[in-house]
Amino acid sequence: MECRAVRKTRRFKVSNPILKLFLWLYMCISLYPLVYLIFYSLKTNDEIFNTNPFGIPTSFQWDNYVRAVHAFDVLLYMKNSAFVSVISVAGILLFSLTFAYASARMEWRLRKLASTYMIVGLFVPGATTLIPLAILLKHLHLINTFGALIIPYIAGNLSFSILIFYGFFRTIPKEMEESAFIDGAGIYRTFARIILPLVIPAFTVVLILSFIGVWNEFTIANTFISSQKLKTLPIGLIFFSGTHFTDWGAMGASLVIASIPVIVIYVLFSEQIERALTVGSAVK
Repeated sequence: MECRAVRKTRRFKVSNPILKLFLWLYMCISLYPLVYLIFYSLKTNDEIFNTNPFGIPTSFQWDNYVRAVHAFDVLLYMKNSAFVSVISVAGILLFSLTFAYASARMEWRLRKLASTYMIVGLFVPGATTLIPLAILLKHLHLINTFGALIIPYIAGNLSFSILIFYGFFRTIPKEMEESAFIDGAGIYRTFARIILPLVIPAFTVVLILSFIGVWNEFTIANTFISSQKLKTLPIGLIFFSGTHFTDWGAMGASLVIASIPVIVIYVLFSEQIERALTVGSAVK
């Protein structure tokens, strides 16, 4: 309760007019790409490239969204992306959270070697793993299945996620676990009731970063998925570009639709990200 009270009373008012002006300018610069994308999605091709590239649409072309949904199967691509993203993020959170807890809070043989092996994955370029990954997925008969995306996405995000959780676990005093053990709590109950609530900020950070990475991933999806019914949203957007004509307005509408899930998730968990920046003081 004390930590919450302190957090609520720490509100800093910006009185410097120059700093205020800078913050307003920074906000406008940050929001402009999103505003531009929304205007882009409501224009005709002629307005986008010739008559009105940067202004407000002269007439709002809501048909762009209709074509994006019906003519280009955006909803199908979004459904595929949502399924792959949810399963992948769930696997990333499960494996990274448990491994980080085991390596940061438990004593076992080869613990340091296993931790080092996982962290080394941060320094391996993703492009160098495509050929071995293709051979592996072919032998496992996973080409043109969601498994060809989910397994690489989970494996590719584990190193960074483990690093985040490991750092948070190291800030938690061991006396908290020792007190729980003395009271008769087992390791699973201690982890679920005491440790896990303390790393919610890290949990949220990993969730958001992993979801954005998986949602926007292009290379692996383009390499191992050729079936039209299994394509994810980044791959589906390729079909908007034709040989003789490209429907840029409908493509902009699709980009707006594709941005909605990421924006919603970030808005819902933005407070947790703020808490993650002050996790050290919160634990103390």
